[in-house]
Amino acid sequence: MTAAAYASDLAQFVTFAEGRGIDSPVQLSSGELREFLYQLKESGRAPSSIRRKLSALRSYFGFLQAEGITDSDPSELLEGPKTGRRLPTVLSPAEIERLLAPPEEDSPLVVRDWAMLELMYATGIRISETVTLRLRDLDLDEQLVRVRGKGAKERIVPFGRAALDALTRYLHDSRPLLAQARRQGGDGTLFLGRRGRPLTRKGAWDIVRRQVAAAGVQKRVTPHTLRHTFATHLLQGGADIAAVQEMLGHADISTTQIYTHLDRRYLSEVHRQCHPRA
Repeated sequence: MTAAAYASDLAQFVTFAEGRGIDSPVQLSSGELREFLYQLKESGRAPSSIRRKLSALRSYFGFLQAEGITDSDPSELLEGPKTGRRLPTVLSPAEIERLLAPPEEDSPLVVRDWAMLELMYATGIRISETVTLRLRDLDLDEQLVRVRGKGAKERIVPFGRAALDALTRYLHDSRPLLAQARRQGGDGTLFLGRRGRPLTRKGAWDIVRRQVAAAGVQKRVTPHTLRHTFATHLLQGGADIAAVQEMLGHADISTTQIYTHLDRRYLSEVHRQCHPRA
């Protein structure tokens, strides 16, 4: 896609959004994007043209995520004409093992990065929820974390032994060293940057990108990929979808049901690889 075509496609969508009183990308949902694509179809646009515009939107929202402007990608589950439904990227258990391997280095930042990724995979929390966690939100004895989600709604999410070990090491060995750089120690924020200030959303996004590259994972991975992976692995392990909905903080179970499609895809792949007459 040329830069001119990309700019033209985005400009067309901006005009569409402004016509509906939307002046910020964080206000957009998949509903507005579906309506935009539907209008293109109804106006007689060629399928290739619609797919190109959808590609431009996906690139745009990928950029917004990378810059920490928005957490989610409303274009992620949209499908273009004559294509199957686009499912979220999910890491395999082997890829998770590589990504979350305990660090040999004792650097406070390295341990912090490991603890943050362990917690994100263990709980499925969003990146915006991760960087706003405070020390008081953790209950290490009960292995629970209190999360403030969208709409200021709170939920309690459990985490396992691997995340507990990583968090304990971070809180005992690393966070005190990071907090020394600032008198207030991050004001009770759980994850701190190198100068003792609260870790920003963009900083957390960069950590994910850096650690994914270091682990040799070839997929396009965003912080939200860990959330997708959390839900999918739970369902693959036999978790009840209502329990997964509660842990993800989804108001509507239909949002969670996308992961049942991912699970069926996984089962189909296992069948294809393992059944003698597949």
